[in-house]
Amino acid sequence: MDELVEWLRAQLDEDERIARAASWADDANAWHAEPSPFNARSAGQRWYVEDAMEDGVVSHVDPRASDDEGVARHIAEWDPARVLREINAKRQILDEHRPSDLAVYRPHGCPLCHTWPCPTARWLTTVYADRPGHREEWRP
Repeated sequence: MDELVEWLRAQLDEDERIARAASWADDANAWHAEPSPFNARSAGQRWYVEDAMEDGVVSHVDPRASDDEGVARHIAEWDPARVLREINAKRQILDEHRPSDLAVYRPHGCPLCHTWPCPTARWLTTVYADRPGHREEWRP
């Protein structure tokens, strides 16, 4: 397997591990942000993130640290369910854009782009450019 593909799959595996560790049950994967029913700004609980389960508060957002609503909504938007869907989509894209002996124009090229590493695979690596093992030559 090509080193770019192997490294990228390892990053996706790590993202999946982290997302699954953040969720204690399948029903708890989907999160949403809500204003605190206490509306107590001084208590640091004006907004909170909760899962779909009863009494499933994931986190309270402290308004002294930043924009509490913005942070709460951002955390909820990147819930484990969404992250797992995104990981699956990236894996499917990588399966379509992989080195292959079946490429029409270039041996070992991507069957869709006819080069390797193809631009699509290169773009997928940029998400993880800050992680160990990323190579500058993989950048598009």
